[in-house]
Amino acid sequence: MPYMKMKCLVMERHKAYVAMLFIQFVYAGMALFSKAAISKGMNPFVFVVYRQAFASLALAPFAFFLESSKEAPLSYTLLCKIFLVSLSGITLSLNLYYVAINYTSATFAAATTTLIPAITFFMAVLLRMESISMKHLYGVAKVLGSLTSLSGALVFALVKGPSINFNWFPSNQRQTPHSSSSTSSTGGDWLKGSLIMISANTAWALWLILQGPIIKQYPAKLRLTTLQCFFSCILSAFWAIAFERNPSAWKIGWDIHLLSVVYCGVIVTGITYWLQVWVIEKKGPVFTASFTPLSLIITAVFSAFMWKEAIYLGSIGGGVLLVAGLYGVLWVKKKEDQRSQESDQKQENKPEVV
Repeated sequence: MPYMKMKCLVMERHKAYVAMLFIQFVYAGMALFSKAAISKGMNPFVFVVYRQAFASLALAPFAFFLESSKEAPLSYTLLCKIFLVSLSGITLSLNLYYVAINYTSATFAAATTTLIPAITFFMAVLLRMESISMKHLYGVAKVLGSLTSLSGALVFALVKGPSINFNWFPSNQRQTPHSSSSTSSTGGDWLKGSLIMISANTAWALWLILQGPIIKQYPAKLRLTTLQCFFSCILSAFWAIAFERNPSAWKIGWDIHLLSVVYCGVIVTGITYWLQVWVIEKKGPVFTASFTPLSLIITAVFSAFMWKEAIYLGSIGGGVLLVAGLYGVLWVKKKEDQRSQESDQKQENKPEVV
């Protein structure tokens, strides 16, 4: 019995870590499937509409039956806040992301998303949601960890070096039409895609920051995620209609388009968003964003298997820096949580002075 209790306590402490690892695997699949569908000719704006529609339909029954509206009353003011968060975060970020991935590659999209922890950290500091003090070791380590992770992302995206050959596919089949957008796109398109992708990541970091206050006012996470997906679907539909007037662009068959939309809608948006909101509530936005670099490494490995992308020595060096920066930030967060718990226990055990 003591062993089982200890095992349950260990599992309880590491729930957030396991959840974030699962989320990064799902996000890696999102980059791969999305790139495949859009490369096959699917309109990026239409993709977002179908994705959010599938997510809303998948989440609605669970939100209705598993969470009571009496426990989390929804006012008109709060509904407007959720609408604005959906507009500034999910809708804007997703549409920009899928436009950018059309000009770049899946690996590059995953590489630029590693900017999210640094952007989220600096936004949280500016909004005073995260504390930082360069006079203490933890503050210095947090800044160095964020900068190391950012440096690793830049090295991964910009530094190639010699390619590494593997034995699971012949060398003459390493590159495919999907492996690198740089071969089929001009330098101007690649630069435009890079800037759009950075804008999408900034909007996503803003969404992570805004989730904290919203969750405190409306703790029903399933209903909150469903509402955001529904609002995002409506807003994206107006966006898609404004940019795409051809009715044939809305047709999808039993192909990679449907598979990608269902995966991104049900698995990514439906399950992962709710799980990410839960982690934000438990650990905060910076902890959640700190795991983002892992999706880059996962995407690069799967791209090498699926699309025969070459893995370069510079990419491996950038991945090492990413992991080092990630664990630096996580170590600081863990120590800060321990200090906060010890401080709370001391305050509770302190005798009252009359």
